[in-house]
Amino acid sequence: MIVTGVDFVSIPTTDLDRAVAFYRDTLELPMTVHMPERNFAEFDTGTVTINVLDPVKMGIGEFARNANPIALQVEDTHAAREALAAKGVTFFGDVFDTGVCHMGFFADPDGNALMLHHRYAPRTPE
Repeated sequence: MIVTGVDFVSIPTTDLDRAVAFYRDTLELPMTVHMPERNFAEFDTGTVTINVLDPVKMGIGEFARNANPIALQVEDTHAAREALAAKGVTFFGDVFDTGVCHMGFFADPDGNALMLHHRYAPRTPE
C-alpha cells in the first residue's frame, strides 16, 4: 500500500488572524502550530490536523474556497449546532438525518464548507 493515512487537510484563508480566531475560539479546536510569519496555523481535531493557510501570501496559488464540506465529528450534532449558533455561526438548513448520521452544514468566515457530523448507526456493507 502506498498511502497509509491522511496527516492533514488544508483550508485556505484570506485573513489568517480571522481564521485562527474562528477555528481556535469559535470551534474550540486546540491550536498546535501558529506561524503567522509563514502564513499558516494548525489545529488538532483528534483524528486529522486542519492546516489553515493563506495561499496567496505563501506563493502557492490563488484563494479558492473549499466547496465540499469537511465533516467535523461531534458527539451531538443538535447540541453542537446550538452552541455554535449562539456564537454567531450561521447554518444552512436544519440538521440533516441520513438514517445513519446527523449532519449540520455551515461555513467558516472565508466561505469554506464545513459540517458537524455524528454517526449514530453502524455502517453496513453493500
